[in-house]
Amino acid sequence: MIRDYVKEIVKIIRSTKDADKLKDLLSDYHEKDIAEAITQLSGQERAKLYNILDIQTVAEIFSYIDDVQKYLEELTIDKAAKVVSYMDADDAVDVLDDLSENKKNEIVNNLDEVTGKDVRKLLSYEEDEIGSWMTNNYVSITDDLTIRGAMSELVRQAGKHDNISTIYVVDKDGKFAGTIELKDLIIARENDNLSDIISSSYPYVFEKEKVSDCIEKITEYEEDSIPVLTMEGRIAGIVTSTDIVEMVDDAMGDDYAKLAGLTSEDDLKEKTFVSIKKRLPWLIILLFLGMAVSSVVGMFESVVAILPVVICFQSLVLDMAGNVGTQSLAVTIRVLMDENIDAKKKMALLFKEMKIGLLNGASLGLMTFVILGFYIHFFKKYVWMSAFLISGCVGISLVVAMVISSLVGTIIPMFFHKVHIDPAVASMLLQKASGLPYSPCTACFAMFFHISHESPLPSFRLERSGA
Repeated sequence: MIRDYVKEIVKIIRSTKDADKLKDLLSDYHEKDIAEAITQLSGQERAKLYNILDIQTVAEIFSYIDDVQKYLEELTIDKAAKVVSYMDADDAVDVLDDLSENKKNEIVNNLDEVTGKDVRKLLSYEEDEIGSWMTNNYVSITDDLTIRGAMSELVRQAGKHDNISTIYVVDKDGKFAGTIELKDLIIARENDNLSDIISSSYPYVFEKEKVSDCIEKITEYEEDSIPVLTMEGRIAGIVTSTDIVEMVDDAMGDDYAKLAGLTSEDDLKEKTFVSIKKRLPWLIILLFLGMAVSSVVGMFESVVAILPVVICFQSLVLDMAGNVGTQSLAVTIRVLMDENIDAKKKMALLFKEMKIGLLNGASLGLMTFVILGFYIHFFKKYVWMSAFLISGCVGISLVVAMVISSLVGTIIPMFFHKVHIDPAVASMLLQKASGLPYSPCTACFAMFFHISHESPLPSFRLERSGA
């Protein structure tokens, strides 16, 4: 039977047990589960819980609550400041960002000296700078210690900092000199030199670097934490694996928003007018692109007049063109993330996508030829020759559309990347532009239908059965 920890916690809090007993029972549960249980309690029950638990435990619980503003405002300013003081600096900043400006300033002014300094430092960074994500929760030692001295320093600092799997080493000038893995320090012999277990080529980032510029490098190393350095080479803080996961999640959210034609992910608290400003410009551009596509297609109005059944397959070709263009777009954007890709590789990608478009188009075109031929004959009552002539035109158009869409979906993001515009932002334009290949496809329809209609050979006339 699977235990529901949240229900158990709620039941314990609502029981009539004394404070000491409640505190002892709650100590067996993870702070994440207690945080979830808090959202199911009444204000009176939460007040009871706040009085039972110590400030440090409340701080750990609050760090797991997404919308913490409501619960932090239930505390006095003094107690709220103490709770925030016990949080890691990065968690504290996340909590403060959810508060109103006045409330945030009140709490910041009541923080203890050390926490206040760390929080103000993180708040000084721009949101897109890696420094805004770092924490001061790490262990640091100097490179002139012995193995025994390093172990003693680790034990001393471990009482305050729990990120101990990687130990950071600085030189006599306070500059970053490398790292030591906890395992290596534990198994090292007392008479070994500390320098023998220091990794001096450990990856790092600078505090003012943009998250978008270094996120790929950070994730590729797959380390528990990465040091964030000042321009002088000193450790400003570290970015933990948890922070990295949040960074990637935020980046994916922004990329998802860009695929919808937005500049960034919408905030639930964002004002309506701000959201309109984000979306409207792209929608206007898409409107004119749609008009362009419709105008080009409308040039072949005579085809529809001669053979109205053509209109039935217009959406099929357009949709497939858009799908193929989107696939090529996604692949190209992913490849372009590698800043070292050269022109030769770009050309190889272009030809590869066109080849894929051709082969896929040929496969689908053949299926379309056979299936639509039977459909047009049996359901639209055209003679066999006319039915398969129409389905053949649809199949040819499909092949042409998919090849051209592969070309468009590859070239356009390369162009945007070249002019330093995020291709993901313009993705909706690319998707709409992929509809333009329908124009030459319509020309194929026009050519074949016109020849067929005007042909003096009765067997090639587009006739219905029984006509």
